[in-house]
Amino acid sequence: MLKFFKILNLIFLSILYLNSQVSANEKKIKIGLLIPISGENKKIGQQIIKSTRMALKDIGENKVEIFLKDTNSNPNQTIKSANEFQNMGIQIVIGPVFFKNLIYLEETNDIIFLSFTNKTYKLPRNVVSAGVNANSQLNAIKNFVEINEIKKTILLTPKLDYENEIKRAVQKSKLKIFKHHIYDTEPTKLTAQIEKITNYKIRKQNLEDEIKRVENSNIIDKDEQLKNLNKKYTLGDVNFDSVIISDFDENLKSVITSLLYTDVSPKNKYFITLNQWFDESLLKEESIQPIYYPSINKDNLENFEEKFLKEFNEQPNYLSLLSYDLIGLIYYLSKKNDLENLTSIFKKKNTFKGKIGIFDIENNKINHKLNFYEINDGKIKEIF
Repeated sequence: MLKFFKILNLIFLSILYLNSQVSANEKKIKIGLLIPISGENKKIGQQIIKSTRMALKDIGENKVEIFLKDTNSNPNQTIKSANEFQNMGIQIVIGPVFFKNLIYLEETNDIIFLSFTNKTYKLPRNVVSAGVNANSQLNAIKNFVEINEIKKTILLTPKLDYENEIKRAVQKSKLKIFKHHIYDTEPTKLTAQIEKITNYKIRKQNLEDEIKRVENSNIIDKDEQLKNLNKKYTLGDVNFDSVIISDFDENLKSVITSLLYTDVSPKNKYFITLNQWFDESLLKEESIQPIYYPSINKDNLENFEEKFLKEFNEQPNYLSLLSYDLIGLIYYLSKKNDLENLTSIFKKKNTFKGKIGIFDIENNKINHKLNFYEINDGKIKEIF
């Protein structure tokens, strides 16, 4: 009888073991999606949802479950939804989209948020910046500067809310900056500042003085020299080899226009800027070319846009591409790590190749290895 109970007990334990194995095998990865699905930014949320569906389809396994909640682009609604995720036992959340919605998220201790923001300064400890941040961009710029043996670089940063981001990124990248100038975006003030940075008035006066000197001289080729001098706008060089302009859109064009006005040309100095997301308006501005900048992989972006357009008959925003990659990133990391503690997977050192490019992950930080591009003669060329 005792032998019978021993056998029965072994069978029972075997069944428990098999059931636990089946249960483990069937365990799904639960991901929260915390985005604006109502309010003025709901279109952004709708596109993120669509790209998430694309990512799940491409993964092709029924192991990922997505749970959707609204931020309404409002910090109070965001924390309310985050608490609901925590009560559901969800450990990884993609979102929120906007930096302003992060302020209360530290209250949710058991969740890691992969925010779409590219800001890394003063983030809550449980928020990972998944956007293309300034650190990633300055690292790529540093590579470009070293490859081209550029010796003197000045940095121009607008007096805006990301000024501290740029300063910290410069320190982390160890990019050698000769001088860092903070400028006012108001056009009149901007022009005056650029004149000062480029010593424009002194160089202008140098030209006037030289013209007068030649005019009052008895040199043999006086007429030829005067002819050449009258073609110039200034005389004398500026004290830098390259300029990094950390600005975008029309503000970027205003800075470059001011540099051109002070007789500093991209034909003679390297004009470098931050990620412009392949802004097509820059292609038309041939007077400001060549211009250089880091960005995500252009071919991957175009392939994603084509696929998204075919699937949903609309052009995706850039956050759609990022959300697609984040689903793949979480799935990839979850296969290599313990599902019981998903919040730890972003602390370990990992590398993931997505559509955007290569993600480097460590200590709750994500950096991107970016490509580098040149716009010249109305065309985009990949440098590396």
